Amino acid sequence: MMVDYYQNWVSELLKDYQFEYPWIQCTSVLCGIFSCKLVYDLSHIISGICFKHYRTLPKMKQIEWDNRAISTLHAIFITGFSIYLVLGSDLFSDDLQRGLVQSRSSTTSTFVLGVSVGYFLSDIAMIFWFYPSLGGMEYVLHHFLSMGALTYAMLTGLGQIYTYMVLSSETTTPGINLRWYLDAVGMKKSKAYVVNGVGIFLTWLIARVILFMYVFYHIYTHYDQIKQMPSFGYYLILITPCILGVLNMMWFAKITKGMIKTLAAKKD
Repeated sequence: MMVDYYQNWVSELLKDYQFEYPWIQCTSVLCGIFSCKLVYDLSHIISGICFKHYRTLPKMKQIEWDNRAISTLHAIFITGFSIYLVLGSDLFSDDLQRGLVQSRSSTTSTFVLGVSVGYFLSDIAMIFWFYPSLGGMEYVLHHFLSMGALTYAMLTGLGQIYTYMVLSSETTTPGINLRWYLDAVGMKKSKAYVVNGVGIFLTWLIARVILFMYVFYHIYTHYDQIKQMPSFGYYLILITPCILGVLNMMWFAKITKGMIKTLAAKKD
């Protein structure tokens, strides 16, 4: 009963917030940017105290270390909410009495998207500032496509279901970052590095290959609803997953090749 009371109180609070402060999108983006800055600074302090290898890394490696701390926490945050909103709540259920599925949104779903937009803005700024040390043009393309889809869904409330489906693929990010950390501290030849590589392969296969197949299937089965959207949103839903899917397959090929190479070297 206490949990139900708390959930109702939070829901009412957010509804009042959206009613009284129509700039919820702006404030949520600012929260995302502030959180990124906070995590970056805390990572620099905590890592310098807890990890001796951190202090021996070159300056650029320390920057990337802290940058990956941001992306890891964002991935955990956005994956948790994506799974909850798509699977755990009834926001995007197939109940047609609640309206078209691609037109549904809530205060919570909009606020979370704003926080994620703030993260992508912060990350793309760092990528440009230190280019190409934190990522090449494929990362720039990925981030701009992601920000475009996120911003549209946040501002209009349309297509949020597909936005959250695609954001669920961020579940692969912690494993990718862990692999970089293991390499940075000299554990590239360890068993943990091999296990991590296999884990990345499996999570990538599920979250960025199979999941995207389901996204395309869902778009196909709900096309009669999607074609009722404004032209920009219509093309955004059709094109963005396709481009991201191609990028995912390119990275998946590299991951598979790297895993096979690592397993072969370990066997020898």
